Amino acid sequence: MRTIRASEIAAYSFCQRAWWYQHSGVVPENQMDLADGIQMHARHGRKMLAIGCLHLAAYGLMLLAVILMAVFWTLRLL
Repeated sequence: MRTIRASEIAAYSFCQRAWWYQHSGVVPENQMDLADGIQMHARHGRKMLAIGCLHLAAYGLMLLAVILMAVFWTLRLL
């Protein structure tokens, strides 16, 4: 018995004909478009990773600013 993966179920629910073509061994005619799409998704993934890192850095800088402000006001009141 063959194992059915979640990605196969998603592909089938999105487009039954595309799923059938994949399992029939039909080679897509738009190989250039598919390659461009893969590159576009890779670029998008790198951008999203960079945005996540920038968000993390921003939260770190905000925390540092709050700590420095607390230290400043604590020393000023003493």
